[in-house]
Amino acid sequence: MASRSHEVDIAPFTIWNSAFEDRMSLLAKLEESHRAVRKKFLLHRLIVVSSLPQQLADRKDLGVHYEELNQRLQRYYQGDAITGLLLLYPTCMLHVIESSSEVLVSLLQDLRDMQERPHCVLIEAPRVLVMSHDLPSRLFQQWSYKVLNVLARVGGMLSRDGPEEEEEEDTDTLVSTTLSMLLKLGNHLLKATKGSKMPLGSVLDEVPEMLVPQDILVQLLSREDLLSPQQYLQAYHTPLHILIDSGHAFGSSQLTTV
Repeated sequence: MASRSHEVDIAPFTIWNSAFEDRMSLLAKLEESHRAVRKKFLLHRLIVVSSLPQQLADRKDLGVHYEELNQRLQRYYQGDAITGLLLLYPTCMLHVIESSSEVLVSLLQDLRDMQERPHCVLIEAPRVLVMSHDLPSRLFQQWSYKVLNVLARVGGMLSRDGPEEEEEEDTDTLVSTTLSMLLKLGNHLLKATKGSKMPLGSVLDEVPEMLVPQDILVQLLSREDLLSPQQYLQAYHTPLHILIDSGHAFGSSQLTTV
């Protein structure tokens, strides 16, 4: 008896393989697009202000805390450089940080955790002033900190002549003034340190009038309309919960962001 040959129709497999390759090609394009978008929007800038507890014996302890935190974050987020400036005033601190969004969220989480820690001796009542996205360039070339020994009134905006009463500015004006002075300070530091071996601290000592006045920061710390790190994270970095049946999305903060 002659044996029958079994012929298999390979057309369905060809079609399936083609569809699979198309899906893999689309996935590769989406991943490439995601990497390109992430690279394009990699640089962000966070500015925060905080009171310093009276029990903080040495303000350098806060500088060391951020040095160590930055080192840990750079090991974890390799390639995400951290630049900025931490100014430690007698009663408060002003911190500018430039990096990826993941690094800045980690820094906010660290601030939140310190604030929630009982008897925290490093920071007190931090507030988020500005979060800037998609920056074309860095304002600082490295991260550093400086302990300042200044009076409550420094800077060109406020007078040094005694404690006269002044009308309080609104929060937007105070934030705008702070940001404007920081941008001018950053540009000055960039020019002054380019090709120079002068330490950044020495450059800052030469331009006290360019520092944001401490009493502006004190006023900002009293403004309830500025978000704490916890409130900011809850508003803008809370995972969305999806109700499949209704098709609605909501966050624990009940805020919708685009």
